[in-house]
Amino acid sequence: MIELPELVAGGLAAGTLSALALGGSLVRSRRQKAALRAEVTELRAQLEGAEGAFITEVEHLAARRMPAAAAQLAHPHLRVPGPARQHTPGTPTGIALEYVLTALREELTAQRNRIDAAAQAGLRGATREIQAALYRLQDALRGLQQRYDDPELAQTLFALDHENEQSLRRAQVAAVVCGAWVGLAREESHVVDAVTGGQARLSGYHRVEVNNHLEPGTALVSHAVEPVAIIVAELLDNALRHSAPDTDVVVNLEHVHHGVCVTVDDAGLGMTQDERARAQRLVAGSDPILLTDLGDPPRMGLAAIGQLTRQFDLNVDVSSPSPYGGVRAVLRVDTHLLGRIDPGERPPSVSAPRSTRERAARREAVRERAGRETAVRETAVRETPLPQTAVHEAAVHEAAAVPETAVPEIAPAESPMPATPAPAGSAAEHERAPAPGHEEPGDLGGLPQRRRRHRAAAPGAPEPQPAARRPEEAAAALAALQYGTAAARAPKRASTPDPHRTDDEGGAAR
Repeated sequence: MIELPELVAGGLAAGTLSALALGGSLVRSRRQKAALRAEVTELRAQLEGAEGAFITEVEHLAARRMPAAAAQLAHPHLRVPGPARQHTPGTPTGIALEYVLTALREELTAQRNRIDAAAQAGLRGATREIQAALYRLQDALRGLQQRYDDPELAQTLFALDHENEQSLRRAQVAAVVCGAWVGLAREESHVVDAVTGGQARLSGYHRVEVNNHLEPGTALVSHAVEPVAIIVAELLDNALRHSAPDTDVVVNLEHVHHGVCVTVDDAGLGMTQDERARAQRLVAGSDPILLTDLGDPPRMGLAAIGQLTRQFDLNVDVSSPSPYGGVRAVLRVDTHLLGRIDPGERPPSVSAPRSTRERAARREAVRERAGRETAVRETAVRETPLPQTAVHEAAVHEAAAVPETAVPEIAPAESPMPATPAPAGSAAEHERAPAPGHEEPGDLGGLPQRRRRHRAAAPGAPEPQPAARRPEEAAAALAALQYGTAAARAPKRASTPDPHRTDDEGGAAR
């Protein structure tokens, strides 16, 4: 049997061990609770920090990044600021914020396009009505010009017609920017007529100097005539507006390898590099055009050029400075848009400048005709028999040409033989009379002298016919008559130069 003291000692030992185990577990649990409490505190601090950073990024996104992204759609040169914290890019928060900006750009672009399309549709309909009214007014003015011949009334009607043409050009440009058709379908025309047609639509047309270096008969196909006229008018309008009123705008028409180039040079202010780049983007027509991008009030000239270059496969370059200090604009019309018109059957308009190649060809034709007429006269003179007196004089002159064998002759006054009068129509009638103050050749030393005689035309030789008057000469004579009549009726304006007069080259008077 186990004794009682042993049992008590065993129970005490077991209780002690149990108490020790319970105390250790209690200590461990307290330590774990403290560690968990510290971890929870740390996680709560991290969460609060992340929440604060997220709130800061959202506030930064709403206050700065989203407005900058919206403004960048209208002004591409603006920069959108990055996240507020440097470690945000690449994190889930940073990626989510970039998604927000991308979605904002797409939605704003869609809304802008929808609103701009609605605005363009409304403007297109309004300009269509305005164009129709202006065309009716133009027909009425031209009817009045043909009905009345009073000079003062005709001058007033021409001025009104020109103002109406300028209004029509502005309405046409607005319609083209909004995607409308050019409004006119013309027949195949000379390139120089399309250029002068664009020049005539401007108020400062008298400052434009056109140099035509094209082959006569170089023409545009029918669907390219009006677009070329509109583009030339807008390029000239920009050149005239941005240059001094006492300077000229020079236009050169030249053949190139791929077609024809129309070069416009002005002596204006020029453009900066950024302005030149923006203008080149507009005239290239590669980007969609929005009315909100054209300023307030909208400047539609370059935008209209961009629409036409994209629609009709034309090329415009404004990236080069002009040698006169301003801007050089070059319009290139490719070969597939060019044609040929017989200048004899359908000549260019009278006011169009004559081609330099045409003038050279005309001078060559005149030289050839003069050479042929000279050859005909010389042949007729050689075939016509000379009178006996002329033959005798030729023999005497040939004898006098050799001094060693020449025999002095008796002066005519001492000759016993009477002077034989020259028959009518002989070469003696064409002898040149001596100039005043000079002696006759026969009075110098008594020797016979040569006398230059004019060749007599053969009786049957054809006489040269006067050249027929050209249409531009007839028009110039009629214009001079009208101008003189108007000047006589209005003495105060007689010294004022007529802007509609043309010089002998066919261009506008400077």
